[in-house]
Amino acid sequence: MFYYLFSYLEQHFKIPGGHLFQFISFRTAMAFLGSLIISLLFGKRIIQYLQKQQVGEIIRDLGLEGQIQKQGTPTMGGLIILSAIIIPTLLFAQVDNVYIWMMLICTVWLGMIGFIDDYIKVFKKDKKGLAGKFKLLGQVGLGLIIGLTLFFHKDVVVSDRMSKVNAFEYVVRHPEAKLIQKERKDKTIDYTVEHHSTKTTIPFLKNHEFDYAKLLQWTGSNYRDYAWILYVLVVIFIITAVSNGVNMTDGLDGLASGVSAIVFAILAVFAYVSGNTVFASYLNIMYIPHLGELVIFIGACIGACVGFLWYNSYPAQVFMGDTGSLALGGLVAAVSLMVRKELLIPVFCGIFLVENLSVLMQVSYFKYTKKKYGEGRRIFRMAPLHHHYQKKNYHEAKIVARFWIVAVFLGILSIITLKLR
Repeated sequence: MFYYLFSYLEQHFKIPGGHLFQFISFRTAMAFLGSLIISLLFGKRIIQYLQKQQVGEIIRDLGLEGQIQKQGTPTMGGLIILSAIIIPTLLFAQVDNVYIWMMLICTVWLGMIGFIDDYIKVFKKDKKGLAGKFKLLGQVGLGLIIGLTLFFHKDVVVSDRMSKVNAFEYVVRHPEAKLIQKERKDKTIDYTVEHHSTKTTIPFLKNHEFDYAKLLQWTGSNYRDYAWILYVLVVIFIITAVSNGVNMTDGLDGLASGVSAIVFAILAVFAYVSGNTVFASYLNIMYIPHLGELVIFIGACIGACVGFLWYNSYPAQVFMGDTGSLALGGLVAAVSLMVRKELLIPVFCGIFLVENLSVLMQVSYFKYTKKKYGEGRRIFRMAPLHHHYQKKNYHEAKIVARFWIVAVFLGILSIITLKLR
């Protein structure tokens, strides 16, 4: 909203400072600050409203230290996060940008699924919440929307630098592609082609991208006609897996929100350099036109997570619930796909991955040993992994702080891959 307003004022009335809204860096900072302010100012009011409505967490006694004291703490605090993301994005981003409106749809979609789940838990007194099949159906539906849009939308393209001959040949074979000729200072001309692509970045390797479509080469010469099916399936898997990973991580005060803020900060770096032709050329990475606007949305996400931490840090005054955790996980997955860094998810989302794997390993091993020995055995004292350390008598705040440290380490390692290729 402000982008269009100040662009108009600058163009017609020469308002001093109006040109600042043309800079992504300025609008990202404003989105972050706006999100932080919304979280801090309205967060307390939302918490008081939730308390008034008796929207309290129902705690099962699992024998964890400090667990019973959390009984009745307001949940559905994800409403704070969602509002702190959506409002600054609408104010500072170009909402007609394909990446922005996709992320807004993702935020509202998964926020609604999480809200229904929390509503059933709190008001229907059903600890199981929304049935898993309906939750999965919602995630698959979102995956279809995101996957099909990323594959077919005219503005979702990558830019490849080619020789003159190759560039013209490519445009002849693919009429939907766009040829761009740019004259350099030495009067030579760069030829780039903007085109749809199912390529993604391979971490640690230089001048190598992985093309999902090539997995279908065995089907014949028309394999690219079916590439969208495989790509959409990949998108559905990633969105479902990561959103559930954040949901699993949301078990200690400040854990999910803190790790999410760190992950979003890493994604902001990826989005900025991939959406900037100068940095993309310098780093020899894939340049993705129109992507830079996504940094503004990510800035709002970071501000929302940091602001929510004000109330969610130990001892928590509010829990995000599935309203927040499902949405944050889906947003991390969607942004990773848009910046073409989904193969790096196991690194910068390492905390979410380990939390997910710990549950999978625990359940699988328990069932296997029960079938083989007649008695179920466990790998961890309790899953997800953060509860394992609680069972070992680590203080909750210490576990959270150490998980944050690991997340920072993994994030820096992920950024290093931009040069370590």
